[in-house]
Amino acid sequence: MYQRYNMLVKANVQTLIFLLFVHCAQAQKVAQPVLGYRSVKILKERGLTFKDLNKNGKLDRYEDWRLAVDTRVQDLLSQMSLEEKIGFMLISTTRMVGDNAFQQNAPKTGPVEITSDFNEEDLIQPNNIFTRKPLTIPIMSAAGTTKGVTQYHLRHFILRANPPAAIIAQWANRLQQLCENDHLGIPAIVASNPRNHITIDAAVGLSVGTTAFSKWPGELGLAAMRDFKLTREFADIARQEWTAVGLRKGYMYMADLATEPRWQRIEGTFGEDADLASHMIREVILGFQGMRLGTNSVAMTTKHFPGGGPQVNGMDSHFDWGKFAHYPGGNFEYHLKPFKAAIAAGTSAIMPYYSSPKGKDFEEVGFSYNKAIIQDLLRGKLGFKGIVNSDTGPIEMMPWGVENLSLHQRYQKALTAGVDLFSGTADPSILLETVSQGLVSEARINESVQRLLREKFELGLFENPYVDVEKAKEIVGSTSFQKKADLAQRKSVVLLRNDAKLLPLKAKTKLYFETYYDNGRASGPITVHKAAESSAFEFVSSKQEADVVLVWIIPNAGGLFASGNKPIELNLSKNKIDVPHINELISSKPAVLVINFSSPWVLDEIDSKAASTILATFGTTADAVLDVVSGQFNPTGKLPFTIPVSNQVVTDNKSDIAGSMEPKGYALFSFGAGLSY
Repeated sequence: MYQRYNMLVKANVQTLIFLLFVHCAQAQKVAQPVLGYRSVKILKERGLTFKDLNKNGKLDRYEDWRLAVDTRVQDLLSQMSLEEKIGFMLISTTRMVGDNAFQQNAPKTGPVEITSDFNEEDLIQPNNIFTRKPLTIPIMSAAGTTKGVTQYHLRHFILRANPPAAIIAQWANRLQQLCENDHLGIPAIVASNPRNHITIDAAVGLSVGTTAFSKWPGELGLAAMRDFKLTREFADIARQEWTAVGLRKGYMYMADLATEPRWQRIEGTFGEDADLASHMIREVILGFQGMRLGTNSVAMTTKHFPGGGPQVNGMDSHFDWGKFAHYPGGNFEYHLKPFKAAIAAGTSAIMPYYSSPKGKDFEEVGFSYNKAIIQDLLRGKLGFKGIVNSDTGPIEMMPWGVENLSLHQRYQKALTAGVDLFSGTADPSILLETVSQGLVSEARINESVQRLLREKFELGLFENPYVDVEKAKEIVGSTSFQKKADLAQRKSVVLLRNDAKLLPLKAKTKLYFETYYDNGRASGPITVHKAAESSAFEFVSSKQEADVVLVWIIPNAGGLFASGNKPIELNLSKNKIDVPHINELISSKPAVLVINFSSPWVLDEIDSKAASTILATFGTTADAVLDVVSGQFNPTGKLPFTIPVSNQVVTDNKSDIAGSMEPKGYALFSFGAGLSY
């Protein structure tokens, strides 16, 4: 009897499995994706359509969108040559004809002419457009796009140009058409640095500056909002804009903590607090990627593992003199918190920094070479299974700790450590030789290529990598998107001091509004604002005519790539602000002092008695400032980092310790400070 009972149970289970299989097959049949193609033939099977990407006249498993991603990956991997696999592991800068993104005095918008190619011999020597000084970092190479795709087998590109949305979309379509025509029809993925923020240092590799996309506060400003719902909305809106033009991979965002106030990349962080940064990282990843990668996602590259904030004296590891990170406060684990949040949110990739850990229980080599950091910590302890993407140029330009190794040996060490995708070169020859010489096995190459292919399949690029140019023009920077961004700009403003209860200003106040910003390009640093039609104030052209003076100072450290072999100073006078002029101005009348904080500036040169009303901004517009000053928007922002009381406390700080954890007497304004009316 028991035997008969077991047979019945087994038969029922088999029937159930069969019915589930039929149900899944029917569901798959309904889920025919939209196929985007230009030249490949379409294959038909049982009423469904597929792209013949390898042009062999039959349906291969990697072309069959019904199959599991891992099945498709393995099939495509088996058809790729070693040369194709090696090219697949490089991500290089790509260019457009007339693209001035790397040149002095670059225009804010790019060329009208579009092409998928440019001079193949072109090697890019970037220049800092803010200081007009040549950069001290070495060459960042790029192959001509056609040569890169057809000869070097490149399929990962970084777009640093800044043209209108339609130009990006048309260019992306031409790139995908070029890839479609090639051997296996593997689509490209185009990455970018952030394009949606108002920033001061928009040097190459950090940001893109003013773009056609919706304009939101800087990352510090987003953190200052303390509005995680709006942060998610920001990321979702940016995602829609990016996917509309064909940008499907973000070199962002920074999970680094702003614990060393002299580090010149603080503007791109979410501040000093690990818990706040963790919340922010989670929301932006889920907003850009969704709960998992899909056809409408932008794949995120969270950086810079295990945290670039605690640099020795704040000097950055783009340079030999700043190559060391250190942990004098024993706070290494604190810096891992935002990366744990990123992993939990499903970030597609993580980027190690150039830095070498000093005085820590790790080998003193750059993090991209550091097996204990990538394999043992990131993959082993933290369980990260995605792509490890090197920062730009650790092999040729920033090989800290392995300077004595050959280029082949550097590739070997980085691959052993766990890097999957190498940024900053378009030439696959050295990596190919590394494998040919037996320094690295093809099996190890396959491991990385599988991860990279999986990302492309999950993004749906094999089915449709093309975009609608007209739709891109409608979506990018749309009025509805900018309306949300305008709200965020206002929510990012922090009221630090209102001792005399001067704010909000009364309607029809006679207001002298001056912005002081020395960007090295304008004829002078002072801009006097005039009244808008809807203004609540009567704007005047001189302080003598004014009831109230409003002065907005925007300190400028000159940009990361203009820094030298010494720590930066945070005094306003050292950051292109005429302090005597500002003190005279705010002492002349009741005054509102607004300061843009791209770093935690030291304010001890400012006349504290005259500066009884202070606002902080983190990348916003004059209209947003005026709405807060007038009371049309009641300020709600909170400081994302501590503002130190003096240069001495900065010098004495422990680089891995947040300002809120520093000894009493460190802060002029503490993390989280912020008033309302």
